[in-house]
Amino acid sequence: MGELDKDRSKALKRYLARAKTGDAQALYALGLSYATGASGAPDYVAAHKWFNLAAMNGVGRAADDRAELAREMSVAQIAAAQKAAREWLAHH
Repeated sequence: MGELDKDRSKALKRYLARAKTGDAQALYALGLSYATGASGAPDYVAAHKWFNLAAMNGVGRAADDRAELAREMSVAQIAAAQKAAREWLAHH
């Protein structure tokens, strides 16, 4: 199990590095990772943030995934995800 966790951690680091360059597919991959729990426990706030950013960068299915995820989230969680996306944009 430890080796699998290391692989997941490496994959997330690669996606994040690519996301910082504006790679829309990396943004989407981060959303999937957090939504499915591939990065550990599912984190819907983080997933919504990454799907939002991916959708803004032209990944059409990211908007659909974001909408599906939002149906499982509270208003406060969605607001937190939107705030996190705005903060990401302000710094990258």
